[in-house]
Amino acid sequence: MDALYTAAATANGREGRAVSSDGRLDLALAMPPALGGNGEGTNPEQLFAAGYAACFASAMGAVGRQMEIDTKDVAVTAEVSIGKDGDGFGLAVVMRVELPEALEGETGRKLVEATHAYCPYSKATRGNIDVELVVE
Repeated sequence: MDALYTAAATANGREGRAVSSDGRLDLALAMPPALGGNGEGTNPEQLFAAGYAACFASAMGAVGRQMEIDTKDVAVTAEVSIGKDGDGFGLAVVMRVELPEALEGETGRKLVEATHAYCPYSKATRGNIDVELVVE
C-alpha cells in the first residue's frame, strides 16, 4: 500500500485518555456501565463505530458517484458490540444505512453492497468480525 495519510494516537487503557499526535483528539476513556465502568468517558467501541460510520458514508459517496447515484441524503450508523468470544472478547458490527425513498429496493441494496466492498474499514474487518448490513 502507498500510504496517503497516517493517523497516530496514544492511549493508556480503557480507563485513561486517548490523544492524537496533533492534539485534535483528546478524550477521557472509561468502561461503559454494561462492562462495569462508570461510563464517564468514551470507549474504544464508540470510537470504532464513529470511524467506521464516517468512512462507510464517505465511501458511499465515492461509490455513488461511480454509479451515478446521489447519496447526499444517506445516513450511516455503525453499532459496534463487544462480547465474549471463546476465551477472550470479540467484536461484531451492524451497519445501518438509511436511504432516501428514491434509493429503496434493488438500487439501494447494490449501492450498499458495493460500498461494503470498497470501504477501507469494511476491507479491514472482512473475515475478522461479523458485519451485518441493514438497509433502512
